[in-house]
Amino acid sequence: MQVLIACNCSWSSLQSHRIGVPVTTPRPLGRRELCFDGISSICSSQSETHHENSSNNAVSSPSTAIRRSGQDHEKDLGEVLQKNFPFTTRRMLFASLIMYSCYHPSRYLSAHALGDPSVTVEEVTPPVYPSGPLFPSEERIVQQFEKNTYAVVNIFDVTLRPQLNVTGVVEVPEGNGSGVVWDGQGHIVTNYHVIGNSLSRNPSRGQVVARVNILASEGVQKNFEGKLIGADRAKDLAVLKVEASEELLRPIKVGQSSSLRVGQQCLAIGNPFGFDHTLTVGVISGLNRDIFSQTGVTIGGGIQTDAAINPGNSGGPLLDSKGNLIGINTAIFTQTGTSAGIGFAIPSSTVVKIVPQLIQFGKAVRAVLNVDIAPDLIANQLNVRNGALVLQVPRNSLAAKAGLLPTTRGFAGNIVLGDIIVAVEDKPVRSKVELYKALDDYGVGDKVLLKIQRGNENLELPIVLEEKDS
Repeated sequence: MQVLIACNCSWSSLQSHRIGVPVTTPRPLGRRELCFDGISSICSSQSETHHENSSNNAVSSPSTAIRRSGQDHEKDLGEVLQKNFPFTTRRMLFASLIMYSCYHPSRYLSAHALGDPSVTVEEVTPPVYPSGPLFPSEERIVQQFEKNTYAVVNIFDVTLRPQLNVTGVVEVPEGNGSGVVWDGQGHIVTNYHVIGNSLSRNPSRGQVVARVNILASEGVQKNFEGKLIGADRAKDLAVLKVEASEELLRPIKVGQSSSLRVGQQCLAIGNPFGFDHTLTVGVISGLNRDIFSQTGVTIGGGIQTDAAINPGNSGGPLLDSKGNLIGINTAIFTQTGTSAGIGFAIPSSTVVKIVPQLIQFGKAVRAVLNVDIAPDLIANQLNVRNGALVLQVPRNSLAAKAGLLPTTRGFAGNIVLGDIIVAVEDKPVRSKVELYKALDDYGVGDKVLLKIQRGNENLELPIVLEEKDS
């Protein structure tokens, strides 16, 4: 007598047992086998079925093939699981449903190209028109850029090397900027702060402090050692020298900044990273501005422009529409470190005055009164709101001989204010900075007329200017 034992076996296995065919009871499937091997078998079985249907119906119409393919994917999921997994528990069946829905082969079919066979490539290609000649204003700007790029160099501090980060992007340090070829002897003019890291180590005259890249006629930039000639922190200017041939050196043409007018066009050229030159075009948006330089000093008489000036363009030239140097780009007014539409340049009148002194003496020879002027904060605390308060006057100075009085203390310890300079010639002086700006127009040995306030008296004193000590 044959006894049927209830088990999780399929009908095909029972039929085989009845006819005497030995049956191998399959072992229960594990979760990993069910989730990965089982799904793989489903995908492979359906792919083979789909491939056989496609080969058998190769001569059928496309619509029939698509319909049959859709019917193959609409097979009952229970039949597929029963065929592939004869021994399944509820947990295995639930996992199979999730894995089957996530890894259904239809989700990973190759993308089909979309197109319109009714058109050709020629029909959808628009006509390309020649650009034609440039407008005269554009042609002038292009010519000025091409001509002056040879006079603009790239400068980077020898103590700060560009490095590649993990993403392959070149990280350029702050000591990277531009410069201009000043003359045929190899003198290069740039900003003090461009090589400020090297200058902070007090290098001697002739010591290498920077690398200079100069554009050659064949379009290749050649590298040279930049030796220090002189630097002036107060005007944010520095002069280097390179040993280059005269054919490679193409000096910049210097123009007059004193005749500039607000609204006229200007060009800013830079070579910030040594890769290639950049050009920005704008207008003069302001004159006689105070430039708060990165060196921590205030430079008077600055040129304000809306031409984009970025940190890498520092030391590059600001040109007028004729291609003449009217300023050295030095700073930007921004909160993010990038151009924000307001840039400043040191006027060429200041550059022409300072650079020759740096080349000859290694420093700027500046005419001063040789007296100590109170900072604006102290002057305000002493209730001096207008003018430059004199704190100390050396005994043997020309200012002492002229009769300029310092600030002293009385017998009771009270402060007795000294002379307050309110004007130099006809230029009014409202602060210490304005006094220095007024004296910049004079040289050593010049006699100037100071208008001072002494107590309740207004006096005039002629004083000979002296050279500022190093």
